[in-house]
Amino acid sequence: MTDSLHARVLVMAKAPAPGRVKTRLGNDIGPDAAAEVAAACLLDTLVACSEAVGPRRCHLALDGDLADAVRGTELERTATGWARSRQRGAGLAARLVQAHADVAPGPGPVVQIGMDTPQVSRELLSAAAAWLETTDSVLGPAEDGGWWLLAVRDTRSVRALAGVAMSTPTTYADTRRALERSGLTVATTHRLRDVDTVADARAVAGLAPGGHFARAWSAVARSAR
Repeated sequence: MTDSLHARVLVMAKAPAPGRVKTRLGNDIGPDAAAEVAAACLLDTLVACSEAVGPRRCHLALDGDLADAVRGTELERTATGWARSRQRGAGLAARLVQAHADVAPGPGPVVQIGMDTPQVSRELLSAAAAWLETTDSVLGPAEDGGWWLLAVRDTRSVRALAGVAMSTPTTYADTRRALERSGLTVATTHRLRDVDTVADARAVAGLAPGGHFARAWSAVARSAR
């Protein structure tokens, strides 16, 4: 990642416990298997972020407790050196605002992602950070109408998202509009596919066949035969 930016990476995540994560996917493969898949998603995400900026510049905003999570010990080990905070606020938009403030309440670039895109790479994170040399913010659109990445020069600018409805087919467009109405310039980075359904999981596993997620999904597929 561009050293001159001194960017931090923020991951918004849920502790992968059965019944709390990947509930749409769990309707098809069961809550235990969905939690295994979610844990693998988070592991790949943590690895990519650490590779991009180093663990000391990474921050995990967590809903839940890794002690109660599937593969919790492995997740704890992979997140060694990361700063952490608990998600707070009523609704995802409020939690996003608070998490950015917890990372750094003021100037300083932050690249924020979730745990639904295990195909993310250090190169994609670096590209988003590099955009911040010439723009105020960067959005990464998701194929379902949401977004998978938000990068900002100043974490205070995320306050513009306070009234944006998340997890809707227009979340990307609504978020972009909110940022622009607050006076920010917005660049667009690569479009990625979230893992929410069986079709998503199959497609994403093919994009990153060497990762934790692809191996977990392969195990799920074998057990379903």
